[in-house]
Amino acid sequence: MRHNARPVSVEIGGQSFPGACDAVAAALDGGRRTALMAELSSAPNFSAALEWLRDRMRCDGWVREFDRRTRAEGFHVLHDWDGKADAVTPDIIPVDVLNYVGAARGHQPVDTAAVAMLLDYYYFHLLQLLSLRVWDEGDADANFDRLQGLLEALQGPEGSGQLFVSNAETLVLIATSHFELSEAGYGTLLTRVRALNRPHRARIALGHASSMGSHLRFGFEATYARDTMVMRRDNVADYPWLCFALVTLMREYHAGDSPLDRAAIVEALLNGLSPDARAFLGEAPDSLRDCEADRAAFGQLFAEHRDELVVAFADCHPQGNGYSPLALFFNFSHNIVKGTVVDALLRGQPWRVTFNDLLTGRSTTASEGVLRTELARTLMQYAQANPDRIRGELTPVIVYDPRAGHAAYTVALKKLQGAPV
Repeated sequence: MRHNARPVSVEIGGQSFPGACDAVAAALDGGRRTALMAELSSAPNFSAALEWLRDRMRCDGWVREFDRRTRAEGFHVLHDWDGKADAVTPDIIPVDVLNYVGAARGHQPVDTAAVAMLLDYYYFHLLQLLSLRVWDEGDADANFDRLQGLLEALQGPEGSGQLFVSNAETLVLIATSHFELSEAGYGTLLTRVRALNRPHRARIALGHASSMGSHLRFGFEATYARDTMVMRRDNVADYPWLCFALVTLMREYHAGDSPLDRAAIVEALLNGLSPDARAFLGEAPDSLRDCEADRAAFGQLFAEHRDELVVAFADCHPQGNGYSPLALFFNFSHNIVKGTVVDALLRGQPWRVTFNDLLTGRSTTASEGVLRTELARTLMQYAQANPDRIRGELTPVIVYDPRAGHAAYTVALKKLQGAPV
């Protein structure tokens, strides 16, 4: 294999947002990706191809500059948190995943499908980084639209076939779902999100309500020993975001002309309310003390539509062997994407399921639900084989449990109907 192969992205001058988008667009060009894969396939083995790719991922230029800006605002998009070392990992997440796959499969012949997925996973992280820079210059809504085009190119027919998320707004969710020592940046980011246009706000709310439902249900069971008060005190950054998501969705439901599917709104509302409905419909916890306007607006609109929503929530009841997002519990959203990619790389076959697909039980075919269930159970098996230590006990950080989903539904409905639990 030649040693002067093309880099995985291109350098730009000035580190501007449009320039960065142009750089990613050029890297995603179909002819360029095809040529790169052809060159990598000539490596003597899988390990050599991965070594070349690793070197190209550790780049300087605009990526490093954008990462510096984003870290200064409180977010480590490209790097994970090492809980054992209590520090940010030295390598970016795609390189960590590459190293893991190399240790498992490096001795094998070059797997061009796996190399292509790794490359796309790297580009996916660049898009996450750009999603937090849309406010740097120009119109943020137009910049989100540009990111949507890049995401479609990444996951289009000229890519690896591995899917990540369904829309550009979910990039913000994945980018900010890491553990952060300082949570000051979440408030600033929420202020920026509130200024987006209605369709972008609605899609951000849809993803956040659903994912935070799964995240907080995990915390309630595993991290906080079913103590709601402790969960509220430990999630002072999450509760305002969940409140924003819920009131935004409630307004969309009330308006009746939402860009979102009405059934999707109902499902996301139930998922978001399921961990702690009384925080939004009862006495306000301290974690929502700065969100009273949103909380009051949500409560008023929910009361107006309570009866019809309770009826609509019945369609979200976990049924038999069908897939239900209420049965999915996890610590951080980005770990769902990461686990999906790792399994795809080990198998050499992409998953045609996005993160957003796992947040909904609605599907057009029975096979879609089967595939989501299969992926959720696969991720749980990895988590069970590699548990984290939480409150002194080894605990899987991704769980898919239909019985727990049924219990979450039952408790949430009682709270929403005002019955004692």
